Amino acid sequence: MKKGILEFWVGLFVLLGLGALALLAFRVAGGQQGFSGSQKTYTVYAEFEDIGGLKPQAPIKTAGVLVGRVKSIELDPQNFQAKVGLELNQQYAFSSDANAQILTSGLLGEQYIGLNQGGSDEKLADGDYIEITSSALVLENMINQVVGQLMNKDDNSQTTSNEGN
Repeated sequence: MKKGILEFWVGLFVLLGLGALALLAFRVAGGQQGFSGSQKTYTVYAEFEDIGGLKPQAPIKTAGVLVGRVKSIELDPQNFQAKVGLELNQQYAFSSDANAQILTSGLLGEQYIGLNQGGSDEKLADGDYIEITSSALVLENMINQVVGQLMNKDDNSQTTSNEGN
């Protein structure tokens, strides 16, 4: 009898632990869609040449404050740029000349969109486009540029040393 009760409690403890792990995994993986149900949002769009590792549900921040989430990412077939849907909290009214840039938390952290307020009195409305954007800085591209410059510099120095002989 005592063995059966002990097995029951161990089994219950294991099930609660697995449930807690599943909940944690769900939250870490971005299981919370958008904002809480009581907050109203509007969607604007921005086009970027390169979004790097930006993903749906990535944060949108202004002055370090969460003001929205990335709703969608798709390729525009006309200009072959990434069209990013930005779901913004309606309490934050950004001007029509606001600018968006893809930033990285830390050196190798997650990517997010930084939204900066402009100076216009006209406000962004649902479905509008943010015209001023800055693409992500992709670490691999920067390394390739540096290596390419170093290779060109080495080629030029070898050429001039050969001409002197």
